[in-house]
Amino acid sequence: MPLEMNRDVFITCAVTGSGGTQDRSPHVPRSPEQIAESAIAAARAGAAIVHCHVRDPETGAPARDKALYREVTERIRDAEIDVVLNLTAGMGGDMVFGGTENPLPLVAGTDMIGAEERVAHVAECRPEICTLDCGTMNFAEADYVMTNTPGMLRAMGSMMTEMGVKPEIEAFDTGHLWLAKALVEEGVLATPALVQLCMGVPWGAPDDLNTFLAMVNNVPKDWTWSAFSLGRHQMPFVAASVLAGGHVRVGLEDNLWLDKGVLATNAQLVERARGIIEGLGATVIGPEAVRQRLGLEKRAPLA
Repeated sequence: MPLEMNRDVFITCAVTGSGGTQDRSPHVPRSPEQIAESAIAAARAGAAIVHCHVRDPETGAPARDKALYREVTERIRDAEIDVVLNLTAGMGGDMVFGGTENPLPLVAGTDMIGAEERVAHVAECRPEICTLDCGTMNFAEADYVMTNTPGMLRAMGSMMTEMGVKPEIEAFDTGHLWLAKALVEEGVLATPALVQLCMGVPWGAPDDLNTFLAMVNNVPKDWTWSAFSLGRHQMPFVAASVLAGGHVRVGLEDNLWLDKGVLATNAQLVERARGIIEGLGATVIGPEAVRQRLGLEKRAPLA
């Protein structure tokens, strides 16, 4: 594969995520106000896109409350700085089995809902982008499975397309890209598509460079793609993604650390990524350039 460095790069900041990081760093935002403030600070630092989950403001646990999404959305849109809004649609497909000898019934932590409910907050808040986790996989926990069947993805993808919201295909392994291409061929998703390559998430695609290039080589040439890895590999993958022709994602969803022993803020991670990108000789592009490139439309939430 020849080196095809991307010269015009956008940064996505994954602001808080749904992992159990809420008690590991004081910088992980919990309330809608904190999430919005962290997203706005990331935008000021150079992020063109902010990818948002919501959490229970008291406990920090992941949540699906439409009112929380709406508050985050409105606070970000009311800010004096522009940014493209990307909401997760990954919640509601969690299966936690009861153990190796008694897998059924499913136990606490299971959260399985229908396609319409999984995108209800997207329909109400009308972000420019929302995520579509394009496959089922084991996660690091012993008995937890992230569940996204082909039927569920066809239903959710069709709803997103009908809403006029751009799906960001979350690909955790090469088979997820295979399914994504099938959804485009079937007309469920529009082309050219947008892809996020999720590297190093146990037990998906490992974040070695050979696997990364295999993922890149499975993305159709006319699609737009971005990539990230976790923890200490977050910044090396900023460079790897740009050099391979893609865009980048950083943020506290994927990594809590700025340096060894130094907890990061989202804005600091964006600033570090921006320095790497510009140090490579590329330009960091803003939200309006991203909208033009991806054909996005900024809209207000439904009344």
